[in-house]
Amino acid sequence: MLDIDQKSDGSLDAPFVFAVNYVPSIAQVSIKGKAKISGPAEETQKMLEEHRTKKSTPVQLVQAVSNTAMADAILISRSLNIPPPLPPIPQPQAQAPPTKTDTRYTA
Repeated sequence: MLDIDQKSDGSLDAPFVFAVNYVPSIAQVSIKGKAKISGPAEETQKMLEEHRTKKSTPVQLVQAVSNTAMADAILISRSLNIPPPLPPIPQPQAQAPPTKTDTRYTA
């Protein structure tokens, strides 16, 4: 998400760029667009204020745009006869080995 702008009708526009890079570098799919956000004035205003104060895009907006753009990228890749993009697989985080505690049993 690049920014969120308020329109005169009370709705919001959020321009975005969704890019898929292939490894090895056989293709790159870039989808550019604008997400239009409409709803009750209180909710859109709250979303805009949250974006301006926290400098972060609301999670529900990112998920909605990502899901739609991923579906479009899959259709485009199918028409270009290249493998469909896969969502990134989260890497398992290394866990620290449990620390041994001195346990003493006495009778």
